[in-house]
Amino acid sequence: MSFRSELKDFLMRGNVVDMAVGIVIGAAFGKIVTSFVNDILMPLIAVLLGDSKFVDLKVVLKRAAMEGSEIVTPAITWNYGAFIQTVVDFVIVGTAIFVVIKAMNTLKRKKEEVSAPPSAPEPTKEEVLLTEIRDLLKNK
Repeated sequence: MSFRSELKDFLMRGNVVDMAVGIVIGAAFGKIVTSFVNDILMPLIAVLLGDSKFVDLKVVLKRAAMEGSEIVTPAITWNYGAFIQTVVDFVIVGTAIFVVIKAMNTLKRKKEEVSAPPSAPEPTKEEVLLTEIRDLLKNK
């Protein structure tokens, strides 16, 4: 089998195509969530906290060294506002993915229940007796 035909078979398998579609949709969804967090949610939280930009909240560990109006060494800061914003972004994406996977698993279980063949009915007393008689005759 040639490299080209193996590659084609690999790429056209359902799992690879599904994964590619999932990655593209996930990337687009991630951008939507990031925009929601950055542009809608965090400004509201910043207003409630009395700050203009939540992402700019930080603790200065060491001030910048200045010579005149020029920065010699930049300040060292803990940017906890940006960190909290990233955590909120992660929680929203994680929750959305959990809900989607939970819904898919529920649908998959329902599909398996429908497609499962009914079990064979229990043999009647007469059939059990006939089976025992047959087995006894075989053993003689």
